[in-house]
Amino acid sequence: MDAYNSLRVTIRTVGLLCLGYGVTLLPPILLSLAYDDGEAVHFVLTLGLVWAIGLILYLPVGQSTADLRRKDGFIIVAAFWIVLGIIGSLPFVLGPHLNFVDAVFETVSGLTTTGATIITGIDELPISILYYRQQIQWLGGMGLVVLAVAIMPMLGIGGMRMYRAEIPGPLKDEKLAPRLTHSVRTLWVIYVVLTAACALAYWLAGMSIFDAIAHSFSTVSTGGFSTHDASLGYYKSVPVTLIACFFMLLGGINFSIHFRFRSTLNPLEYLRDLETRRFLLFVFSGFFILTSVLWFTGEYETLMESLVFGGFEVISVITSTGFGEADFSNWPLFLPVLLIFISFIGGCGGSTAGGMKVMRIMLLYKQVRQEVFVLLHPRSEYAVKIGSRVVSEFTRSGVWGFFSLYVVTFVVLMLAMMSIGVDQVTAFSAIATCMNNLGPGLGDVAYTFASLSDAAKYISAFAMLLGRLEIFTILVLLSPSFWRDM
Repeated sequence: MDAYNSLRVTIRTVGLLCLGYGVTLLPPILLSLAYDDGEAVHFVLTLGLVWAIGLILYLPVGQSTADLRRKDGFIIVAAFWIVLGIIGSLPFVLGPHLNFVDAVFETVSGLTTTGATIITGIDELPISILYYRQQIQWLGGMGLVVLAVAIMPMLGIGGMRMYRAEIPGPLKDEKLAPRLTHSVRTLWVIYVVLTAACALAYWLAGMSIFDAIAHSFSTVSTGGFSTHDASLGYYKSVPVTLIACFFMLLGGINFSIHFRFRSTLNPLEYLRDLETRRFLLFVFSGFFILTSVLWFTGEYETLMESLVFGGFEVISVITSTGFGEADFSNWPLFLPVLLIFISFIGGCGGSTAGGMKVMRIMLLYKQVRQEVFVLLHPRSEYAVKIGSRVVSEFTRSGVWGFFSLYVVTFVVLMLAMMSIGVDQVTAFSAIATCMNNLGPGLGDVAYTFASLSDAAKYISAFAMLLGRLEIFTILVLLSPSFWRDM
């Protein structure tokens, strides 16, 4: 009976989430009506379908109450993201007339903040469609379920289960305040403030108001979609580039550090955090290597160009934003592959960036050191610490498990791509860029994924979901043991 009640509450929660998501379709509807671009009816149809699904799920079980179990959190988050990936594609089918596979790919890419696209001629898209592409990235950046927990008190019961299933990083139990609802509201307030500041900065740098807002959505969310085919390269503006670098870095830092800064107004809070320091060290190291190679190989005529393009691409890649100022796939020597490998690092835990996260890389390195130390000194004890904090065995084993599963999943998906005819370079970079939620790759996916077959696009979309929800949330549903005693 408990399992039955939990299932009813799970269905009710997914229905509520669909009803809540429908509200986010109102801005593109209003924008379409204001500019008379002919897309309003398509968004209204999507809104009606989302609300219809929400009501169908909610009404039969609307009065159900039960404590959500851990496995219920996984089901809710995975089901909601998959449903939105399908339903949210409708405006792309009705508007730009994409086929179903392409529309789902574009939607999943936006929601997971991957930024990979199959659309060409972005500059000619209706303004409401352009806005919608940017908005779904922004919503997916912090997390749709996290937003629901913040604004829907009725999800307070079991909210932590869903929060853990969606929030990125190895330390999923960290909260900014004793109450979960207060924590996630604080996260979203910081997210909105950063977005507004980014939009203002872009506008002052010369962007139109619409472009400033649209690009602030994809910068702070580290998504990478743009309203132009040339991405940020369209503006050919150093101030725009520097603003993007600054806010991409902020998006790649754990939002709990932004919270501390908000409380103290002391910039040193960022340097006091070990993970942030390591993140900035990775950025600086990549910046130094890329700039040096670009300058000494003569890729750019001046040192300033090497500094600007090298620094921008390192930040864009490590934060998994994927904005483009230059085509790094044609850069000399090992730089294209190096950038793809940098994307595996990603940003900090609790940020909007993708990748494996700096905290996990730190823990893996420290555990390797521990193994070497114990090998040399078998009778000694060696505690793995992050700063002054001893990392529990449970967290360490979870990191190793995540890393192992990440590698195995990557290999399996890459082999699956190759088995349907995708060349090695394209298959490697496509899975890397999708699992790390980066966007641009190498080979046939250096610019768009349009040339891939439908099967390859489905595999890529699946890889994006795995990367955004950190593998376990999706793959746990494929385990037979998960469904026992439901």
